Amino acid sequence: MQLVDLTKHFGKVKALDGLTLDIAQGELVALLGPSGCGKTTALRSLAGLQELDRGQMIVDGKDVTFQNANKRGMGMVFQAYSLFPHLTAGENVEYGLKLRAHKASADKRKHRSTELLEIVGLSTHRNHYPHQLSGGQQQRIALARALAISPKVLLLDEPLSALDAKVRTQLREEIRRIQLELGTTTLFVTHDQEEALSIADRVGVMRNGQLEQIAVPSELYDRPSTAFVAEFVGLTNPIQGKVSAGSIDILGGSLKVLPGSITSGTGIALVRPESIQVESNKSGEARIFSASFLGASCRLMITLSDGTRITAQMPSSESVGLVAGASVNVSVLDLPVFVKAVT
Repeated sequence: MQLVDLTKHFGKVKALDGLTLDIAQGELVALLGPSGCGKTTALRSLAGLQELDRGQMIVDGKDVTFQNANKRGMGMVFQAYSLFPHLTAGENVEYGLKLRAHKASADKRKHRSTELLEIVGLSTHRNHYPHQLSGGQQQRIALARALAISPKVLLLDEPLSALDAKVRTQLREEIRRIQLELGTTTLFVTHDQEEALSIADRVGVMRNGQLEQIAVPSELYDRPSTAFVAEFVGLTNPIQGKVSAGSIDILGGSLKVLPGSITSGTGIALVRPESIQVESNKSGEARIFSASFLGASCRLMITLSDGTRITAQMPSSESVGLVAGASVNVSVLDLPVFVKAVT
């Protein structure tokens, strides 16, 4: 699937500004970014729900740019479930198969809905109405309905944001399992970074209608190509230092700078909290001013000798004795960092 030079203006606002993106067959790509970055406009344009000012959309080698939404073979799952309240779970799943473009016999519809309900783990809920289902169950039905028509592309528009944290985690894992099992090409739009990084083959970070960077999750996190991506994805500590010969000197160490960083002068290294090493030392010049237990990990807020405050994060098992008020030594792991200019 290819999105080529997608452009859309709403008055003076550029929702999409020449967005180009290739998605391989069977790939799950997540679009991530702040509100207004254009990710939902891109999804709605692909679904046929939003006209473009310019651009081309190609699916399975066919140009669908000017096709009606019901001719594109897209399956879409919305944030608000959008189930038909007067239909049972089974009837909701079968709905798309009754439409002219997907008309099938009653037996085939029932067989397909049974198959999908089994895949989403709700085969015993066929005769339940939406009001008899939990939020997570309703979203599973919405997913099954979207998949029933064997879509060329599955579009997920923040489908988990209305659910509580535990259900959201469980359901995102189910979505990934089902997507891999069926091999459906999928575009997933979300505000949730953990969600995107945990299930996507690649994650695209959008800003002002354009892709800042698209990469596999580990590369996006460890090797951001712009300051915006480095600061937007995950947490960072801005630490000032001198840049020369492709390195920056901070916290007693010299770290290589990532491509796209400034190459000389004074810069600000964007250092991940888990790259900060902390060692208890009564004569240490840094001091812990708060410690937060997060279950498997512990987060420390530390004041350095020059007054700079930074955040360190480590496994809870390694945080014994690191409590508020403790004096510590601080260093940094020898990992490449993105360095931006001082503004």
